[in-house]
Formats: sequence, C-alpha cells, structure tokens
Amino acid sequence: MNDSAATVAATDADLDTAEETASRTALAAELAAEVRRRIFDEPGLMRLTQVARRGGQVRRTSLRPIQLRGVRQFQLESVEDGRVTMRNLEVVDAVPVVEKLLAQTGAREMHLVTASGDLHVRITRKGKALVSRSKPLVREVEEAPAHDHVKRQPLQSFDSEALLRVTGIADVDGKIKSSMRGKYDQINEFLRLFDGIVADRPVKGPLLLADCGCGKSYLTFAAYFYLTRRHELDVQVRGIERNVELVETVRRMAEDLGVAKDVQFLAEDLATCHLEERPEIVISLHACDTATDEALARAVEWGSRVILCAPCCQHDLQQNMEGGGPMRAVLRHGILRERLADILTDTFRSQILRILGFRVNVMEFVSPEATARNLMLRAEYSVKPGQQQAIGEYLELRDMWKVKPYLETRLAARLERHLTRMVGT
Repeated sequence: MNDSAATVAATDADLDTAEETASRTALAAELAAEVRRRIFDEPGLMRLTQVARRGGQVRRTSLRPIQLRGVRQFQLESVEDGRVTMRNLEVVDAVPVVEKLLAQTGAREMHLVTASGDLHVRITRKGKALVSRSKPLVREVEEAPAHDHVKRQPLQSFDSEALLRVTGIADVDGKIKSSMRGKYDQINEFLRLFDGIVADRPVKGPLLLADCGCGKSYLTFAAYFYLTRRHELDVQVRGIERNVELVETVRRMAEDLGVAKDVQFLAEDLATCHLEERPEIVISLHACDTATDEALARAVEWGSRVILCAPCCQHDLQQNMEGGGPMRAVLRHGILRERLADILTDTFRSQILRILGFRVNVMEFVSPEATARNLMLRAEYSVKPGQQQAIGEYLELRDMWKVKPYLETRLAARLERHLTRMVGT
C-alpha cells in the first residue's frame, strides 16, 4: 500500500471511530424528549446546565428563564476557558439552542432543575448513560419577581450573576471574590442613588447615561443592568475612556453580555469627545485629579440634568496652596496638606456647580472600609444660575487661599459673567 492509500485508509478509520463515538454517546430519544417537555411545556423550569469536556477543556452552558419588561425569556450563559458570555433569548430563539445542546455528543453531564424535581444525566466516554432523578418536589418558583420587592443590595434586586462573572467581580461559581468585595460594595451604594433620580425624572422616555473615565467599566455595566432590569427603563450608555486597550477589553465584555448595542465605548479624550445626544445623567467614579474636573465640566457643557461624581486624588490645588499665619502649621505636614486640599477642592467644585444652577449634596456614599475615597458629589440642575450667595461664598474662599481652582479655569467662559458681576458690585 502506498503512502497516499495509507493516508486515506487512516482518515476513513478516524472518521469511523468519530462516528462510532458520536453514535455511542448520543442522548437517548426518550431523555431528549423529556428535557424538551420539562423546559418548554411544563411550568417551573429553574435551570438547565450542561458541562462538556473536550481535549482537557471544559465548556459549561446554562439556560434559565428570566423576565424582561414583563416578557418571559431565557438567559443563555456559556463559560469556556474562563471567559463568560451571555445572551438573552426569546422563547422561539431558545428552541434551537436547546436542540443543539441535546445533539451534543461525547462525555458530558446535564443537570435539569425544575420546581417538580431534578434530572441528572451523565454520559461516559464509553457511551454509558447514568441517569438519576430526584424524588417529586414542590418548589416555589418566582417566575416574575415583583419590582417593588427591594432586596438587601441593588445588585441582588435583579439577576446579576452573569454581570458579576463577566466583569470579574465574582468567580465562575458566582461568589464575590474577596479582593473585589470593596468594589462590590462601592457599586451597590452608587446604584442606590439612581432610585431617587429615576423617580424624580421630569420627562419619561429613553435615558442616555455617560460614564466619564469609565476604566474597567464595573459601574458602567452595573448602572445599565440596574436601570434596565430593576427600573425597566430604556437606557443607552456611553463609556468614555482614552486607554485604547481598556476600551477594547470592555467592548468584548459588552459583546459577552449581549449589550453591545446599548452599551458603547468611545476611545477618546474626555475633553474633546463628541456625543450625538445630550446625556441626562453623567457619572464618574474615582477619576484621578483634574479628570474629575473634566467630567464635571463636560456634564455642564452637555447640559446634563444629574451628575454623580466620586472624586479621587486631588493634586492640582495641593501644589498651588499658599497660606501664612495660622495655616502655616497645617500646610507644613504633608498628610494634613493633602487632606485639606481634598476638602477645599471638593468645596470649590460644589460651589462652582451651585453658581451654574445645580443643587449640590456632598456626602459619604460608602463606608470608609470599602474605600478611603468615599465622598460623592450629587448635583441636579434645578435652580437659576448666578445665585448671589453661592458666588459670594466661592469668591471669599478662593481669595482667602489665593488660588484659582482648575474647574474655574476649565469653565471660565460660563463663569466669567457671574464672577465679574459679583466683583463689580
């Protein structure tokens, strides 16, 4: 036999072996029919999970029912090589997905959990089917969670498992990583602020939210899912981040979560980026130094209604502070100088926003255990710009310290007529 004939013979033998293995490990028709019936024809489906092993790799696929805006759908989640992807499917689209799972061959395990009982099927490499069923059960299944039922944490008020896994806050088993506990708490407390904002919206309809300096986009995705799932709003999100590599990463995450159409990321500098529509809400979580001022300035320029901003480090003012007399003793010590600069910077920021027509509340939005940078500037545009008291307080504090805050320079064109008029009086 020549080499060519030997190759053909070997190939035919491999195909015969593969077909034999596939036939041997195929799911029995009666079992497949039972799975279809319990998913689509009987109430009480909780989850279908299938784990397949190929060449040392593990692929886990799960399907569970969800409620989106009052409509029953299915959430498909796949985990392969540590990467989590998620899609929401209408019932008609879930049918071929289930058929594909049922048609898989090779060693695998399938676990079906329903209100009436569980079905576990294990197919060995040799094709032996090990089937076990739980005794009949009567489980309570909340098919459509009531949206007025507030759970302990915002991220627990909707099905956030896939979100937490894709963003890396939770591990593949859905448990919050110990290293991410602080971030998890920050996000939950940030999300709580949306409740009052959404309730007080003057205009109903689509909502555009901009995340300035979105970074790894933990909050970006969480805000989208919270507003769409918990509050059932039509939401578009734009994340702005100048780090191109980070933007590519979070774009892939948006694809994995099935929200790339609604959650889009711009690899641009915040100072020059262009948004086609006015964002109603601007958020910024721990943008460093003057990046926080840039986020506030863009929100003002865009005409946003609400700003939620948690500042980070403040270096610009700290480097320019001068103080004699009794303040010399404070400024002599680096840590005291730093903390004083933090307080003054955020005070100047809040006063400038007040001058420009915002009601401002400065508060702790999370405990110091979660992060030392736990101040939040919550601002809502709701008063006439140019209030004399706000201008007077700002000028008095600014002139006392003989500084010009970065935000004043950044918004000079908008502030000039207010500050000039006050000085002239």
